[in-house]
Amino acid sequence: MDWARLLNTDTYDKKPEQAERPSYVIGADRITFSAPFRRLANKTQVHPLYDNDHLRHRLIHSEEVASVGRSIGMQVGVWLANETLIPCEDAHKVAGVVQAACLAHDVGNPPFGHSGEEAIGKWCSEKLRGCSPAFRGIAGDRWQEFEEFEGNAQGFRILTRLEMYRNEGGMCLPNAVLGAFMKYPMGAETSKRFNDKHDDPYVGAKKFGFFEAERGYFIQAAQAMGLIEAQGLDGQSWWRRHPLVYLVEAADDICYNIVDLEDGYSAGDLSFKAVEELLSAIALPPSRNQSDYTEYEKIGYLRARAIGGAIKACVEAFIANHDSILDGSFSDSLIGVSGKAKAFKEIKDLANSQLFTAPRKTRLEVKGRNVIRKVLDGLCPVYEELARRNWQQDELPDYERQLINAVQLDLRGVDDAYSALHSLTDFVSGMTDRYAVQVSDMLSG
Repeated sequence: MDWARLLNTDTYDKKPEQAERPSYVIGADRITFSAPFRRLANKTQVHPLYDNDHLRHRLIHSEEVASVGRSIGMQVGVWLANETLIPCEDAHKVAGVVQAACLAHDVGNPPFGHSGEEAIGKWCSEKLRGCSPAFRGIAGDRWQEFEEFEGNAQGFRILTRLEMYRNEGGMCLPNAVLGAFMKYPMGAETSKRFNDKHDDPYVGAKKFGFFEAERGYFIQAAQAMGLIEAQGLDGQSWWRRHPLVYLVEAADDICYNIVDLEDGYSAGDLSFKAVEELLSAIALPPSRNQSDYTEYEKIGYLRARAIGGAIKACVEAFIANHDSILDGSFSDSLIGVSGKAKAFKEIKDLANSQLFTAPRKTRLEVKGRNVIRKVLDGLCPVYEELARRNWQQDELPDYERQLINAVQLDLRGVDDAYSALHSLTDFVSGMTDRYAVQVSDMLSG
C-alpha cells in the first residue's frame, strides 16, 4: 500500500477540502456532536455505572482513546515524514485521522457492553431459525450479520448511513478516517467462512466490519485508499487492514487495559499492591517524588506514566513492523509484538480472573440480557404486523401505532424483512443502559 493514497481525505459527498479546517477535523467534530456519541455517556464500559462517580463509561473511554491515539499518531506521523514516506506537511494528518477514528471506535456498541451484543445476537438467531413471520424473507447468507451481532459493523452503519445525511453517506467522513476505523474489512459471511477454514486467521478476519447494506460505502473508500483486495470463499471481496487501524487498536488496548486497573482499584475490586506492580512494569521512570501522595494519587500518577510507556512501546512496534504492515502481511496487535507484551498479558489475566467475574458486573450482565430481550420481544409485534400488511405502515393496528409513537421507533425505509431487522437492531443497539431499562419496564407493564 502507498501512504499517498492511504491518507486520502476525500469524502463521500466530494466536498472540496478546506485549508483552514481539514476534513478529518470536520469529521471529528461531527462525531463529537452526534447523538450516538453523546449516548455513550450512559453505556457501560466495564464496571456498572453509578456505583462510583469516578468510574469510566464509554464516552470517557472514547475521549481517552482519542487522546492516546492522537499522541501515537503524532509520533508515527513525524517518523513517516522523517523517512520521507509522506510530505512533512502531512505529518499532522496522521494524528488527526487516528484521533477521529478513535472517537468513533465504540459508537456502534449496544447497551450493557459485549453482553448486549450477545443478547441481540441470540435473540435474532432464535427468530431467524424459528421462522418469525417478520424476518422470514432474509436470505441465509445474511443471517450471520444478526446472529453474531457486531458493534463494529453497527458503528460503520451509523457513520456512513444513519447519522446526519441519512442514506447519503451519513457523516461523510474522510476515506482515511473510515479506513482507520475499519478493524475488520470484510462482511459477515466472508468472516465466518474464513474462520471456519483457518485455525489462526488474519487479524482483520476475526470478526466482520460492515453489513451488506453498507458494503458499497466501504468499497468506495477502500478503492480510493488503495487497500489490498482479496477474494473470500463466498465470492465476496475483502481487504487487508489500513495501517492506521493498528494505531487505533493500540490506543484502545492501552486505555482499556491500563484504565481498567485504575477503575478496578477505585471500585475496590483490586488491591493497591496488585495495581501498583502491574502499572510499574509498563510505566516510564517516575519524574516526581511521590512520598506525600495518597494511594489513590499514586495509582493515578502510575496510570499516566504507564500510558506514556505503552505509547512509546507501540510506536516502536509500528516502526519495527512497518514494512509488513504496509504489504498487508502483519497479523498481530502492536501491543502483542511490543516490548510491553508480557506486562499487558499479566494485566489481561488479572482482569479476566478478578474484574470481569466481579459479582456486580455479573449481575449487570444478567440484568442487561433480560432487559434487551424484553425490549426486542416487546417491539417485535410491530414488525410482524408490518410483514402481514405487506410493509404498509398506514395499515398498522392502533396498539402498534401507539408503540411506535411511545418509543419514536424509526421505520423509514422498512420495506422487507432485511430492512425490518436492521431497523429493530438499529433502535435497540442505539439505546443507553438507562433508556433500555425504562422501555423494558414499559413493555412488561
